[in-house]
Amino acid sequence: MSVSAHQASRKNLLVVYHSQGGTMARLAQCFAQGAAKETGIEVTLKRAHEVRLDDLLRCHAIAIGSPEYFGTMAGMIKDFFDRTFEAAQEKTVGLPFVLLVCAGNDGRGAIAQIERIAAGYKWRQVLEHVRVVGTPTPQDCKAVAELGQTLAAGLDFGIF
Repeated sequence: MSVSAHQASRKNLLVVYHSQGGTMARLAQCFAQGAAKETGIEVTLKRAHEVRLDDLLRCHAIAIGSPEYFGTMAGMIKDFFDRTFEAAQEKTVGLPFVLLVCAGNDGRGAIAQIERIAAGYKWRQVLEHVRVVGTPTPQDCKAVAELGQTLAAGLDFGIF
């Protein structure tokens, strides 16, 4: 399938996530649906193990969704970073990013770990991260969708 000139000219927002039980998948989908409301932005939603270096290098902003396991990010999110860091580090400096973290207890450990790695890439946090503790409510899903739309709008308008 060929890419139309319109699609090629649109900025890309990459949503990378890992989910075992479906909670983070649901939140990542809410985020992507919100982002897709901005028609000038192409949204790419992928599980972490499916993301390739090319996906990262062609995006203009990234949202990372991770559950917190034992106080840390999901191993597949770490795997994504391990597979892309060396080749992408100098090519993604300043990349706008935001985090979505689900936790049964706290979530702060996963956020701190991912922020440290993002600092190594020299990415820039452009919006407040979302931390959902417990089962996401409809209000959490709405807030995540609004965050997705806000990031996409900022990207489309050249704010981020």
